[in-house]
This record gives sequence, structure tokens and C-alpha cells, in this order.
Amino acid sequence: MSPHILVVDDDREIRDLVARFLGAQGYRVSTARDGGEMKQILETANITLIVLDLMMPGVDGLTLARDLRAGRVDIPIIMLTAMGEETDRIVGLEMGADDYLPKPFNPRELLARIKAVLRRAGAAPTQLKDVHRVTFEGWVLDVNRRELVSPKDVLVPLSGGEYELLRTLVTHAQRVLSRDQLLDMARGRDAQPFDRSIDVQISRLRKKIEDDPKEPRLIKTVRNGGYIFTPDVHVRRRADAGDTLI
Repeated sequence: MSPHILVVDDDREIRDLVARFLGAQGYRVSTARDGGEMKQILETANITLIVLDLMMPGVDGLTLARDLRAGRVDIPIIMLTAMGEETDRIVGLEMGADDYLPKPFNPRELLARIKAVLRRAGAAPTQLKDVHRVTFEGWVLDVNRRELVSPKDVLVPLSGGEYELLRTLVTHAQRVLSRDQLLDMARGRDAQPFDRSIDVQISRLRKKIEDDPKEPRLIKTVRNGGYIFTPDVHVRRRADAGDTLI
């Protein structure tokens, strides 16, 4: 069955244009003009991905994204933001969006972003193809379920973007990765000038896995280099009885 995309935008012209374009590409598409209609559709339909406008009257896209993540709804979200509003894009990522696209946009660019996000959400990464789980410093990353469990056996919710970034870090442990490399490997697209989205996702991950996010031990910043994931990482493969270093 083809993916079901929900487009949430108060601009009817944009909703109709995107719906027609994605429908012609073989996707099932539903549209909503505000958060109320979005919630009604989510209650009755199995939505694969949400295209969510940031600026809407009433409850805005940032609040809707935050509420979805607070309710542990992990449907991927692509946020539509105003051109040049970097702060809005950063806040959108902080609220749990998996990617963003500034307006005005080319529908083909939106299609490319949708494909990239769905590919990351639905496909097992090559580096973890035969892996059941990954462990580091008492943490357990369940690859099958895309879940993270803390050393205290508490399930820690991750957005799709946070999971992909953590997956990239653990599969390249103890290697310095630049922001451009992380953006390419974790999000499947080239970096744009002054793109700070990876820094935002790193900050979110640190708040979830570091004892002190201000003095991180696991994800360290390398000056003029990028980031490095420092722990020893072990993997348990589906057919193995024990763990091995990745």
C-alpha cells in the first residue's frame, strides 16, 4: 500500500497543489486546514508522514509538532517554514520535526524530502543490516523497534531525526564527523550555508543521553571538526549469542 501523506496548511491553494502533485506520484494524500482537522484525520487514518506548515492561525505548527511528540506520536514531520527564518527552522527541529523546507518551494524538492524521510524511517541502515540491538554505556538502541532504553530501563522517545542521527553516530563511533557528513548520512541531503539543523539535533540528543548536557561525555564537539561519539559500542546480531564491538 502506498504511503499516506497528510498535508496541514491553512492556504487552500498550497494544500490542493501539493495534494495533486503527490497524488500524481502515487501517494495517498489527505489535507487539513488546521490542527483540529489534523487531529481528526490522525484518529481515523493510518498516516505515514505529515507535511506541516509552521505559520497558521490559531494553533501554529510548532505547537502541533510539540504536542504530537509529547504524546509520543512518532510519525515523521516535514515542517514548512518562511524563507530566511532560520530561528523558526531551528525551533521546528527542537519541537521534533524530522526535516524542514522553506517557502516558497518546488514540489519536486518536497517530494525528494518526503522520499528521504520515508527511506530513513522504513529501511534498515546498511551498517546495522543484521543487527538486533546496539549497546553503549548501559544504553540499548533497539534497531528493530527503533527504540532507545536508558541504563535505568526507561524508554526514551526519539523523533525520526534523532534516531537517524544517533544511528549514524553509533555506527561511526570514535570517528570525527563533520556537520556536512552528519547531515548527508543522517538526513540524506547536502548542507546549506549556515545550516544549523545538526547542531539542534545534537543538542536534543545530549539532553536525552548525557548526564550533563552542558559537559557532554558521549557526544563531544571537536573544534573546527564536528562531533565525535566517544563510547565503545557493542552490537548483538540476530544470529549471535553475544555482543561484539561494532
